[in-house]
Amino acid sequence: MDAIRQRKSWISKIVFQVATIIGIFALLILMFSIFNEAFGYVIFVNEKSPQEIYNSGNNLGEATKEELISILEDNISRGLMRRFNFEQSFSERSSENILELVMTEVVNPQIVKAWSLTSSLFGKKKIIETLKNDYPKGNLEFRSWLSLNFLLSPQSSIPEKTGIFTALTGSLMLLLIAIILAFPLGVATAIYLEEYAKPNKLNNLIQINIYNLAGIPSIIYGMLGLAVFVRFLEPITSGKIFSQTINSTANGRTILSAGLTLGILILPIIIINAQEAIRGVPKSLKFSSFGLGATKWQTIWHHILPYSMDRILTGSILAVSRALGETAPLIVVGASTFVAQKPDSVFSKFTALPIQIYQWTARPQPEFRKVAAAAIIVLLVLLLTLNAGAVLLRNHHNMKKKG
Repeated sequence: MDAIRQRKSWISKIVFQVATIIGIFALLILMFSIFNEAFGYVIFVNEKSPQEIYNSGNNLGEATKEELISILEDNISRGLMRRFNFEQSFSERSSENILELVMTEVVNPQIVKAWSLTSSLFGKKKIIETLKNDYPKGNLEFRSWLSLNFLLSPQSSIPEKTGIFTALTGSLMLLLIAIILAFPLGVATAIYLEEYAKPNKLNNLIQINIYNLAGIPSIIYGMLGLAVFVRFLEPITSGKIFSQTINSTANGRTILSAGLTLGILILPIIIINAQEAIRGVPKSLKFSSFGLGATKWQTIWHHILPYSMDRILTGSILAVSRALGETAPLIVVGASTFVAQKPDSVFSKFTALPIQIYQWTARPQPEFRKVAAAAIIVLLVLLLTLNAGAVLLRNHHNMKKKG
C-alpha cells in the first residue's frame, strides 16, 4: 500500500510540474506576442512637409508663436480656428501647444507601414530599403505605441492619434460602482450566513444557490443586467428620474447599469470568500469575547471582522480583477465601441478597456493591432496592480496580527 501511495504521489507531482511548466511557457509566449506588437519601426508620410508651410526655416520648433498661428490660419478652415480658439484662446496657449496643433492639423503625419519589434531588431536593413524604394518622402522612426499621449488621448479613427483615456476612465468608474455595491452587501451577507443564519432548508438552499451563481457564465449576468437595470430600471439608470439637466443617453445603457451588472457578477465570489475568511476565525477568540460579556454584534465588529479582514479584502480584490477583464456582460448591457468624450457622470454612455481592445483587433488596419497590444499591456498592469495590492494588504494585516 505504501508503494502504491508513493507511486501515485510521484505521478501527481510530475503532472503538476508539467502543467505548471506548460502554463508558464504559454504565458511567456502570450507576453512576447503582446510586447512584440507594441514596439517597432514605423514609416510615416507628412500630408504637408514642414518646409512647405514654413518658409523661414526647416525646423518648425524654431518658429515663433505668431508664426505658428499664421500657419494655422493659412492651412485650416475658419470654423476649425474658431473652435480651437473657443476651447482655449490662442493668446493663452503656449507655443508648444500651438506647435502640436500645427503638427496634427497641418503637417498631419500618417503611418503607412509598421513593423513588429523582432522585425525591427533583425530586419532593419530591409526596412530602410523599403523606405527608400516605396516611400522616398517618408520618415522612419522607432515608435512605442504605449506612451503618455496614448494614455491621455481619446478614441480616434486614426491609429497613431487614438488613445485609451475614455476606455480607461470608463473601466475605473465601472469598478468603483461594482465595489460600492458588492463589497458591503457581500460582507454583510457572509456575516449573516455564518453568524446568524440557523441551519435549515431555506438557508441551505440560499448557500447552494450562492455557490451556483459563482459559476454561472458572465454573459448570463449581462442578460440579467439588460432585463433589470437597462430596461426595468431605465428611469433610474438613465438619470431621467433625478434631473432633466443631466446629460443622459435617454436609455438605460449607461455606466450605472454596467457597474451594477458587474457588482452582481462579483457578489457571489465576495460572499464565498468572506464566508471562508469568517469561518477561519478561531472559536477561542469568539468564546473569549462572549466570556467577557460582549454581545454577538460587538464580537463580530471588534474581533471577527478585524481578524478576517485581510482575507476578505484579498478575495474582494481578486473578484474585482475578474470584473476588470469582463467583456461579454458589458456588450449585452450596451457598451459603445467608440466614445470620443470621457464620461462625465454615471449616466453617460461608456466603453471599457476590454471592449476597446476587442474593437481594435477587429479593425482591418494592421496598425490597430499595435494599438490593441499597447492597451493589453495597460490592462495587464492594472490587473497585476490589483493582485499585488491584495498580497500587500494580506501581508500588512498578518503583520498587525503578529504584532
